[in-house]
Amino acid sequence: MTAPDRPSLADATRGRILFGGDYNPEQWPEETWHEDVRLMRDAGVNTVTLGVFSWSRLEPEPGAREFGWLDTLMDLMHANGIGVVLATPTSAPPPWLGRLYPDTLPRDENGDVEWWGGRQHFSHSSTTYRRHAAAITEDLAARYGGHPALTMWHINNEYCTADHGDEAAVAFRRWLREKYGTLDALNTAWGTDFWSQRYDSWEAVLPARRAHYLKNPTQVLDFRRFTSDMLLECYLAERDIVARHTPHIPVTTNFMPLFFGQDAWRWAEEEDVVSVDLYPDPRDPLGAQHGALVQDLTRSQARGPWMLMEQAAGPVNWRGVNHPKPRGLNRLWSLQAVARGADAVCYFQWRQSRQGAEKFHSGMVSHAGERGRTFREIKQLGAELARIGAEVTGGHITADVAILHDWHAWWAGAQDGRPSTHVDHPAVLHAWHRALWESRLTTDFAHPGHDLGGYRLVVVPQLYALTDAAIDNLLAYVRGGGTLVAGFLTGVADEDDRVRPGGMDPRLRELFGIRTLHEWWPLETGEHVETDGFRGTLWSEELEAEPDAVDSRYKGGELDGLPAVLRRDRAWYVSTLPEPEALRALLAGIAADAGARPVLEGLPPEVEAVRRGELLFLLHHGREPVTVRLPGTHHDLLTGTSRTDEITLGRYGVMVLRS
Repeated sequence: MTAPDRPSLADATRGRILFGGDYNPEQWPEETWHEDVRLMRDAGVNTVTLGVFSWSRLEPEPGAREFGWLDTLMDLMHANGIGVVLATPTSAPPPWLGRLYPDTLPRDENGDVEWWGGRQHFSHSSTTYRRHAAAITEDLAARYGGHPALTMWHINNEYCTADHGDEAAVAFRRWLREKYGTLDALNTAWGTDFWSQRYDSWEAVLPARRAHYLKNPTQVLDFRRFTSDMLLECYLAERDIVARHTPHIPVTTNFMPLFFGQDAWRWAEEEDVVSVDLYPDPRDPLGAQHGALVQDLTRSQARGPWMLMEQAAGPVNWRGVNHPKPRGLNRLWSLQAVARGADAVCYFQWRQSRQGAEKFHSGMVSHAGERGRTFREIKQLGAELARIGAEVTGGHITADVAILHDWHAWWAGAQDGRPSTHVDHPAVLHAWHRALWESRLTTDFAHPGHDLGGYRLVVVPQLYALTDAAIDNLLAYVRGGGTLVAGFLTGVADEDDRVRPGGMDPRLRELFGIRTLHEWWPLETGEHVETDGFRGTLWSEELEAEPDAVDSRYKGGELDGLPAVLRRDRAWYVSTLPEPEALRALLAGIAADAGARPVLEGLPPEVEAVRRGELLFLLHHGREPVTVRLPGTHHDLLTGTSRTDEITLGRYGVMVLRS
């Protein structure tokens, strides 16, 4: 099917916000299922995900099929008006698969087997695994494709498996042949004359296995690309099976936020519904900003409404100390996701497990049961989502600012042997997004190859590796009247991780007014540099610039008097990481000059404002009451009341306002 013909999230929401979560009834006796349905109805649950980790129940031995229990559940959900997102169970193969077919088990970079007993224990390149995964998927689709409870397909779960085994090595060589064509081309791209690594046969090429010292960085880069592509092949194989049976039912698989191992731009193109799992730390003072970043990125990948597939109703179980969410925080963060484009708010999981590795991971129904605070808050949220759903779903968000992000640039920049291990791409990305978020500027994310013409401001926190086409795209954006701000370590290398002449692409140096990049000067933890306008952290650079291109200079130390921030017309380059307040002031000023405006001016520090369609969301991330001046009369959809000129928000308060 072409993209316009494919189903979408709207085919599942049907004018509602989907509300529910992963349901694992196989962990409970059947009498509990009816109690679960009663509580689901009480909480306003209208969707559940079934079957995510059910392979051993569905196929207890090779070729056997036990669908009776799932038949009962599908019928039970439909009878109670609850839609089903039916999962293929292929992320957790049964023990018999690994025991009988050891070729299905992945190997780590040391060659050690990753055994069954957990989950994700499959080799993405194993033909045996793919054959068995296709068989169970085919039978699920044939049996339930016509069931009235079915609203969406969920393929696998959190694809994240790497494999360095022999079958993966064969697949890697095949992938490289398709990419490069000849060994000479591969040797050139990988720079194999360094350390006498030149290959004389394809059979000598291996995955990025353990080496005595540093690995070839471009080999590692290509292995990361290969891994993402092999996992995508697994997804596509199952997606195509269910789509053949149910071309009208949308298909998704859930991303992990900013996960290193998937090129999520590429993956999103193949999904009918883009979904993500989101678990900010409730003790993190920037947890809401992390949530906003992931929500903005997911919305941008979806190019519209998206699905929050998993979040926690309370504590998780995988941090060193797992804190519960304070009263009201789950509601606030859920409605923040809706404000930023989510048309589905779901959880892992429905009922908190009593056994297994995640028994201390919260559920919508906690160990305290229906009397517990967690479930009471779930009921409140379910009622509120039902109240606003008809006016919210399908609503789009318009942004004047785009943040550029690319997994290939991240992979290349994360190599061993780099100038500073303290430079962490996600941390830099968070710092720049935080500056814009705290300036109340709504941001999209974009790939450096996307059409950027609709944005007043494009920011590049860090893109270490850029293709020629991406650089041309940035230059064309600025020539077309756009404003560009780039951070350090941008445009250093090409797509093969080959350092550009002069340490930065010459076209970018000319754009920013850089004559010579003499040296990179990374900073130690806790070290900083002074400029004539702010304090910089993490990084600095010894630059020689055109005289008319210097906006601020370093002050003191080895770089005294040298350029820190450069500006040439509408192109800016920031050679350090300003402290948060300084970066916020810098980007807010540039945005204002470019014509990008906050959603609302003069908001209290802890209040976030987002416009979605015709609605204004106000979200208060503090505990003490605050007042927001908002001229005119506004109707709050959550309470059904009206406010004129002034709005008071209490602890973790939210309002969804229609003028």
